[in-house]
Amino acid sequence: MKQWFTAQEIAGLPELPTTERAVQLKAKREGWEAQQRIGRGGGYEYHLHNLPEAAQARLLLQQVSTSLELQQQVRKDVTYDRDALWANFERKKEHQKETAKAKLLVLNRMMALVDKGITLKKAMHYVAQETGKSAATIKGWYFGAGGKKGVQHFQRGDWLAALVSGHSGQREFADCSPEAWDFFKADYLRLEAPSRQSCYERVKRAGESKGWQVPSIDSFRRRMDKEVAFPTQVLMREGEHALMRLYPSQQRDVSTMHAMEHINGDGYMHNVWVQVEGLDNPVRMKTWFWQDVYSRRILGWRTDFTENKEMIRLSFGDVVEQFGIPSHVTIDNTRAAANKCLTGGVANRYRFKVKEEDPVGIFPMLGVQVHWTSVLNGQGHGQAKPIERAFGVGGLGEYVDKHPAFAGAWTGSSPMDKPENYGSKAVPLDTFTKVLNQEILAWNAREKRNTQMAAGHKSFNQVFEDSYANAPIRKATAEQRRLWMLMAEGVRVQKDASIILEAGGAVGVGKNRYHGAELFNHIGQQLVVRFDPYDLHAAVFVYSLDGRYIGQAECVHAVGFRDNSLAREHKRARTAMIKATKEQAKLQVRMTALEAAQQLPLEEAPALPEPKVIQPRFGHVSQGNTVRVVELEPESDAQIVPETNRYEGLFHRAVRQLHQDKKAQEI
Repeated sequence: MKQWFTAQEIAGLPELPTTERAVQLKAKREGWEAQQRIGRGGGYEYHLHNLPEAAQARLLLQQVSTSLELQQQVRKDVTYDRDALWANFERKKEHQKETAKAKLLVLNRMMALVDKGITLKKAMHYVAQETGKSAATIKGWYFGAGGKKGVQHFQRGDWLAALVSGHSGQREFADCSPEAWDFFKADYLRLEAPSRQSCYERVKRAGESKGWQVPSIDSFRRRMDKEVAFPTQVLMREGEHALMRLYPSQQRDVSTMHAMEHINGDGYMHNVWVQVEGLDNPVRMKTWFWQDVYSRRILGWRTDFTENKEMIRLSFGDVVEQFGIPSHVTIDNTRAAANKCLTGGVANRYRFKVKEEDPVGIFPMLGVQVHWTSVLNGQGHGQAKPIERAFGVGGLGEYVDKHPAFAGAWTGSSPMDKPENYGSKAVPLDTFTKVLNQEILAWNAREKRNTQMAAGHKSFNQVFEDSYANAPIRKATAEQRRLWMLMAEGVRVQKDASIILEAGGAVGVGKNRYHGAELFNHIGQQLVVRFDPYDLHAAVFVYSLDGRYIGQAECVHAVGFRDNSLAREHKRARTAMIKATKEQAKLQVRMTALEAAQQLPLEEAPALPEPKVIQPRFGHVSQGNTVRVVELEPESDAQIVPETNRYEGLFHRAVRQLHQDKKAQEI
C-alpha cells in the first residue's frame, strides 16, 4: 500500500489545509519527513505518519480495493463447521448473498485501517463516515448482535458465509401438530397420487376431531417441498419407473461405428382404427421397427394386430435380405422381443430359462450379439434405445397416425385426448399399410436432421448410404435364409425315425408326422424343426440343437382305413427303404463271421501246478445209531486231466469242421 504522498494529494484531507501551498508551508514548519519526488515535475513527497490520524484513514480507505478479498490471517483460536457454514450460504436467496457481500466490503475497509495500526474503534468511526453506515451497525457485524455471532469468531476467509442472514426473512411454514403432518404425508405420498387439496381436506376433518393444529394448505406445500426431496415424492407418488426417467439420459457417441454394425428394435401401437377383413370390430395395429443406430435410418418393419415373435422374426429377415447381417442388436426384455425363436441360448436375466434342450435362436446362429435394455416393473427403458425417440413428440405418430388419409380414424394419444370425431371412421388395412410405407420412406429421406452424424444437414438415408458403401457387411446365404423365413419347433425323434409337430395340432385335427432317412441316427434325440406355418404338408428342415443342418423330412399323410392303393404305395416305400438299407449293410461288412473266427489264435490250456496242500474228504457211515468216520482218498491227476482234455478236444473238432465247411463252399 502507498506510503508517500504529494502536497496536492494531501490537500483537503481532514484536519489539513485545503491548498497545496499551505500544505507545503505546514510541512516545512512542522518538519515532516520528506523525500525527493522521482519523475516528472519533481518536488517532494511526505510520509503517511506525518499526517493526522483522520487524514491517514482517509488516504488508506482510498487505497482499499473494492474486492471482497483481503489478506488472510489464519486463526487457531476459533473452531466451527466450515462445510455447514458454506452450505447454509449456498441455500440462501441471491439478494441475501448480495447483502452479505456489501457488509464484507465495509468490514474489509475497516480491517485495512486496523492493519495499518489504527485502533479498531477509530477504524469503525472512519469507515462509518466514509460509507454512511453507523458505527454501531459495523460493530454488530464484527462483534455480533441479537444472538448472532460476529465475524471475529470466524476466519477471514469465511466472513462472507458468516455475514449472511441466518433466516430467510419470513416463516416458511406455520406451526403444525406432528400428528397432522404425519397424516398429511401418509395420505399424500402414495401411488394413487391424490391431489394436495383432497389430502388437506381430510387432514382438516381429522384435526377437528382430534384437536390437532392444522396450518394452511400453502404451509403444507412449502413444508413438503422443504423436507421431502422431489425425487422421493416422484418415487412414492408415481413409482420407480417415473423416478428412473428423472435421471438424465446418457449421451452415446456413434462416430466410431458404421452403418449396419448395430441395430435396435421396438414396437409401436398406432392411434388409428383399422378395419381388417374377417374381423367384426376395427383394431389398432402395432408395428415393429428396426433402426440403424449409426444413421438412425429405419431399415425394416412389419405390422400386425399384436406384438408377436413372427412380426419381429420376419421384419428382421427383411433387414438381413436387403442390407445384410448386423453385428449387434438391442431389444427390450419383453416376452415378444426376447422369444426363444430369436434369442434361444442367449443368457437372459428376466425372461425364460436357458436350457440345454432349447433350440439355438436366430440371433446367436447368425453371430449377432444381443444387448438387453433394462426392464423396471414391466416397463422398458426407452432411454436405452434410439428408436424410442422416433415415437415421441413430432415422431412417426405425428406423420402416420394423423395423416389426412386417416381423418376420422384417429383415436387420440390417450383416453383423455379423444377427438370430437372419435370412432367415426376406420381405414381399410390396405390403405393403412400404404400410408405407413410412404411415410417411413419420407421419414428416412427428410434432410437437416439434428443427430450426431447428420449434423443438421444430412438425412438418415444420406448418412446410412455414405457409411454403408465403405462398411464391412455380412450377407446371408440361402441356408441362413431358412432361419428367419421358417418357424422353429423343438421335437423328439420317435422310434420309427418320425417326428410330430405340435404346430399342426388343433381341436379335432391331427398333428402332422414327418419322416426322413437321416433321422434314424437321431432316434430319441431332441432336434429342431424349421417349417413353413402356412404349408404344413411341405417338407421340413431338421437341425440339431446347436444349429447343425441334418436334412429334410417329408410329411407322412394319414390315409383312409380301407384305402388299399395308398397302403400298397406305403408298402413299396417301406420295401425300398429296407432294400436300400440291406445294400448299405453289405457295404459295411467286408469280412464274414467265419473269416473273423479264423483270425482267432488257438488257445492252449495252461499247465496245472503241483498241489502242495491236499484237503482230506470225510464220509459218514452209519452203523446202527453210531456214525463212523471214513477217510476218502483224494482224486488223482489221472482222474482230473482226462475231463479237461475232453473239452479241449471238442474245441479242436469244431475248428476242423469250420475248415471243412469252407473248403466245401469253395469247391
